[in-house]
Amino acid sequence: MTQSCSSSCDALQANSTDLQQEQEFALLAKALSHPARVRILKILINLDKLGGCLNSDLVAELGLAQSTVSEHLRILKVAGFITAEPIPPKMCYRINPEKTTEFKALVKSLID
Repeated sequence: MTQSCSSSCDALQANSTDLQQEQEFALLAKALSHPARVRILKILINLDKLGGCLNSDLVAELGLAQSTVSEHLRILKVAGFITAEPIPPKMCYRINPEKTTEFKALVKSLID
């Protein structure tokens, strides 16, 4: 026996904007799903407040292999949380404030 859906069910239907926001939220949340990536973001946010960027080696700070750190940086970059600018001989990593603002708004829309 199936139940008919009342008008309250209409409110539960997702529109295309909701679906797009949910997909973006999931992508960003996945990028933050590892403690090392959260730590990297915290480091970059603090450096940003000082007007700098990260061009030092994170391996010692995180206690992870270079290849693992590189993969974490790649994931954060693909998600848009960070940017990378080559400043030979290293890369200069910066936080992307627009993306962190977007993520905050998505979290707020989820809990409001």
